[in-house]
Amino acid sequence: MLLVLALSACSGADPAATVSTAVAPSSSPAATGSTASATSDPSAGPDGSAGPDPSPTADAGAGTLPAPVQREPAPATSGAAADPTASPTTSPTATPPAAGTYTDPTAVDVVVNKRRPLVPLDFAPAELRQPDVATATDNALLRPDVAAAVEEMFAAAGNDGVALTLVSGYRSFATQEATYASWVAQYGDAAGADTVSARPGYSEHQTGLAFDIGQADGACTLVLCFRDTPAGQWAATRAADFGFILRYPLGFHEITGFSAESWHFRYVGKDVSLAMKAAGTQTLEEHLGLPAAPSY
Repeated sequence: MLLVLALSACSGADPAATVSTAVAPSSSPAATGSTASATSDPSAGPDGSAGPDPSPTADAGAGTLPAPVQREPAPATSGAAADPTASPTTSPTATPPAAGTYTDPTAVDVVVNKRRPLVPLDFAPAELRQPDVATATDNALLRPDVAAAVEEMFAAAGNDGVALTLVSGYRSFATQEATYASWVAQYGDAAGADTVSARPGYSEHQTGLAFDIGQADGACTLVLCFRDTPAGQWAATRAADFGFILRYPLGFHEITGFSAESWHFRYVGKDVSLAMKAAGTQTLEEHLGLPAAPSY
């Protein structure tokens, strides 16, 4: 069934775009990586889309999401993020974390944030596939293990009468580089861009472990109000049962470094997701005993 989503939110390289087309489950190998950010809520996003990919398996197709022209940058954080001359590909103050501390980009427990870049910065997963679920764009590639878990979660949601759609998945270093640059241009400096978009090499989407979801009717797609939709509420409650966590919860931006994204989920495996759910732990940093990452 063909669905048309009028997406008012997030992160394509073309800030002027306003519409994306939702498609039924697809086996297309192409995807361009695109994702979202937040609303004008001060506690509300990271990441975006568009650009070539150095990986042979990655996002070479079309299908970008519009940038929300109504959004305002969240309050700037301290440090290098407030420097309008900061390079979009490097961070003046961040250094690679110590070896062995959740740094393996191929592992499900890797932690990527403003203080923990991927090593190497241009890391690309060895294998990606598009899960057999409804998608809002063709930017839906994920690691095979994550794709399988997404299929299970979407099937369970459907059995509960909730229609989910996959909005975006993997984004390459090159895609994130172009996306971040577009946000810098839109906001006029790195300070604003850093509240809503990860710098290349610092994005979870680059691991193939993270993805954005929406409701099939397009309500509140990539906007903070998604948390109040049936899809958002179901996912927030049930995602842990399938190995996923809500990566950027509301009110925890001083730990995660990003404003709230009620649509951004991250695969960590059931051991971690269920442990966090049982303990009521909200962030991966807290669960693993890692330092907060409010800025670069």
